[in-house]
Amino acid sequence: MTARPVDEPHRVSTPLELLFDLTFVVAVASITARLASGIAAGEALAELTPFLQVFFAIWWAWMNFTWFASSYDTDDVPYRILTMVQMAGVLVLAAGVPAAFGNSDYRAITVGYLIMRVGLVAQWTRAGREDPASRRTAFRYALGISIVQVGWLARLGLAEAGVLGSASLPAFLALVACELAVPRWAERTRPTSWHPHHIAERYGLFVIILLGESVLATSTGVQAASSAGAGVSRSLVTIALGGLVLLFALWWLYFLEPAGEGLVRRRHRSYLWGYGHYGIFAALAAVGAGLEVAVEQPGHSLDVSVRSVGYAVAVPVSVFLVLLWAVHAPIVTRPVIPPVLILGTAALIALAPLTGELVGLPTVVAGIAGLCSALVGTTILSRPADGVAELDG
Repeated sequence: MTARPVDEPHRVSTPLELLFDLTFVVAVASITARLASGIAAGEALAELTPFLQVFFAIWWAWMNFTWFASSYDTDDVPYRILTMVQMAGVLVLAAGVPAAFGNSDYRAITVGYLIMRVGLVAQWTRAGREDPASRRTAFRYALGISIVQVGWLARLGLAEAGVLGSASLPAFLALVACELAVPRWAERTRPTSWHPHHIAERYGLFVIILLGESVLATSTGVQAASSAGAGVSRSLVTIALGGLVLLFALWWLYFLEPAGEGLVRRRHRSYLWGYGHYGIFAALAAVGAGLEVAVEQPGHSLDVSVRSVGYAVAVPVSVFLVLLWAVHAPIVTRPVIPPVLILGTAALIALAPLTGELVGLPTVVAGIAGLCSALVGTTILSRPADGVAELDG
C-alpha cells in the first residue's frame, strides 16, 4: 500500500467505491424519512438537531473513506475486506436511526460508527507500515481517530449513566471539533496524495445519491397521497412536477462549478471546500424530506400549516444555494454562477413561503422551482465564452 500519484491520469471512482456508496443510500433514506415525519407532525425544529447529529456521523464516515481511498486505494484483498467492514458499520448505524430520533438512543449509531472507525484505523495502520514516506502521517491519522473514538464511547457511557444531561449537545460539538481537527493535525507532517479530480467526482456522486433520495421521498409522498384516497389532483401533479424541476435545477447548478480544476490550482484550500459540503449534503437531504411532506399535504389533514411545509422546502434550498457559492469561492477567482444572482435567488426563495396561505403550497413549490430554473438559465447565458470559471493561475 503506497500513495497514488496526485496527477494520475484518468482517475475515476472504482466499482468498490460505488458499492460502498450504496450503503449510505440506506442510512440517508432512514434519516430523511424521520425528518419528513417530524415535519408532517409540526415538529420540524425538534427533529432538526438529531437529524444534523446523525447526518454528521454519516457524512464524516463517508468523507474519511473517500479521502483515504483517493490516496491509498490498492483494491487488493485486505483493502476490500476492510472496506466491507466499514460498510457493515454504515448499515448498523442506519438501523439505529429510529431509536436516535424517537428516544434519543444513540447506542446503535455509536456502535455502527465504532465498526466503521475500526476498519478505517486498520487501513491507516497498514498504510503506515507499508508506505515509509508517509508513515508519520498515516500513524497520526490512526492515533487521532482512535482517541476521538474513545471520546464518543465515553460520551455514550456518560449519557447512559444519566451524567451528561444538558451537556450532551456541547459534548457532541466538542467531539465534532476534534474529528475535524484530526486531518489538519495529521497532515502537518506530510500531506496525503489525494487526487483533485477524483475527489471532485466522488463529491458529485454523493450529490447524485442525495438527489436520488429526494426523488424517492417525493415518490413516497405521492404514494401516501394516493393511498389516502385523494387521487391524482391538480395540486398533487403541480407539486410533484415542481419538485422534479427543482431537483433537476439543483443538480445542474452544482455541476456548473469546475471543482476539480479549482482543487488542482488551490489545493491548500481543500479543507474549506470539503468541510463546507456537510451543509450542502445535509440541505439536499432535507429538501427530500420537505418535498415528501409537500406532496403528501394536499391529500392529508396534516398537523402543520402550508407556510411551515413551504419553509421545509425553501429553507434547505436557500441554504444549498448560499453554501454552493461559499464552498467554491475559495478555490476559484470568479465563480461560474454570479454571486449576486445566487444570493439574490436564495433570498427570494426564503421569502416565498410567506405567500403560502394566499397562493397555496403548489404555487410556492412551483415558484421555488421556477426561481432555481431561472438561475440556471441566467448563468448559462452569462457564463464566459469558454464555459468555465476563471481559475487562479
